[in-house]
Amino acid sequence: MTYANLMNKFFNPNSMYTEEDFRRRFQMRRHVFERVLRDVQQVNPYFRQKRDRAGCPGFSPHQKVNVTLRMMAYGSPANSMDETHSMSEFTCLETLQQFCVTIVQVYKDEYLRKPNQKDLDRLIRKAENRGFSGMIGSLDCMHWDWKNCPTRWQ
Repeated sequence: MTYANLMNKFFNPNSMYTEEDFRRRFQMRRHVFERVLRDVQQVNPYFRQKRDRAGCPGFSPHQKVNVTLRMMAYGSPANSMDETHSMSEFTCLETLQQFCVTIVQVYKDEYLRKPNQKDLDRLIRKAENRGFSGMIGSLDCMHWDWKNCPTRWQ
């Protein structure tokens, strides 16, 4: 999908697709996409548009994040992106790797931190209200006996 086509379909003020269409296709709201796009651009120069050796513009930040999110949301293989987005398998995989590293760097303190006691208490209450008491113990598997556990891990 060319940059102009992508923008006309999803991002321009009078885009072809509605907010509901966007959410269904990207598995997120447009403003969340825009926030992620802005954040990864600020942190990682890979997500800023550059020119190739011939002076032609490379893939835009919108195109890179679009391809990455589609691969993750739908489990699309990297080699299928060439047909629809004219992005090679190598570039798709490189973009996916850059995206994942950058997302962890940007959001780890806010979203990828270990839960504190307050978080655990909230999760336990929520689980108990839904009939799943003991959920936290199930998640960490501490109550399971592993008969073939290597002795150095015991």
